[in-house]
Amino acid sequence: MKMVESNDFSGLRGTLRLNEPMAEHVSWRAGGMADRAYIPADLDDLALFLETCSDDEAIHMVGLGSNLLVRDGGVRGTVILLHGALQQLRLEPGAQEHGMIYAEAGVSSPKVARFTAVNGFQGAEFLAGIPGTVGGALAMNAGCYGGEIWEIVAQVLSIGRDGTLNLRRPSDYEIGYRSVVLHSKAEEWFAAAWLKLPRGNSIAAQEKVRDLLKRRIMSQPLNEPNAGSVFRNPPGVFAAQMIEQCGLKGMRVGGAVVSTKHANFIVNTGAATAADIEALIEKVRLRVRQECGIELETEVRIIGEA
Repeated sequence: MKMVESNDFSGLRGTLRLNEPMAEHVSWRAGGMADRAYIPADLDDLALFLETCSDDEAIHMVGLGSNLLVRDGGVRGTVILLHGALQQLRLEPGAQEHGMIYAEAGVSSPKVARFTAVNGFQGAEFLAGIPGTVGGALAMNAGCYGGEIWEIVAQVLSIGRDGTLNLRRPSDYEIGYRSVVLHSKAEEWFAAAWLKLPRGNSIAAQEKVRDLLKRRIMSQPLNEPNAGSVFRNPPGVFAAQMIEQCGLKGMRVGGAVVSTKHANFIVNTGAATAADIEALIEKVRLRVRQECGIELETEVRIIGEA
């Protein structure tokens, strides 16, 4: 990995790294290198950096990398690392009356859950169960414990390839289960969101956040590198149930193993390659197709070259 301070050559305030090991930026702790990785200083700096990128350059936005597998051959183009960069989280003026919270894309979802609860709002507690960032949650309509993020979104701020910022409403998107598609099909990424929440009992909300975090600890293999739920739940059934019914808990490819604690999790036991993980995903998918007649779709995003 080679680090270059971007303001040495471009006037930007962030940091540009060459040949950046992506295993350090994804929760599976596996995968190859990115040709370039940029850590913006803030949202304005991100906009300026995007202006410098060529139109044909592949750009990947990454938050905590908790829903991402980067193949061992690495990523061509530029990865932009948002966690630790786009970190603004605040109550908007008058929020005590209308409950509007501004959260940038790099803020972790559990942090939003705690922040809203402490400030006396309810409805965002479920975000405590989502290990990624606001940006990632918006991109896939993340949800758990009966809630989905777009149910509480008032509007979002998106950023285009040319660095242009756009205010958009939920009606600008086709929003479904783990799916969000901009109607105009323009290439944009989520930069921030305004969440509208009702007033509630702060103590009760904080207790609910703690309870949900305890449920995660009890039901998920958080002590081993993983990327959360690997597969989407098919209509009317849980993917984990089918995987367990097929006897696949403990199935292994190299250092990748189907968790014995939660069947829809694949863990890195210490030396898994991205190829191990992807091969195990395909073996699970094949067995469920053969035995249950259902084609599982991945919830995790897979990028890069083998």
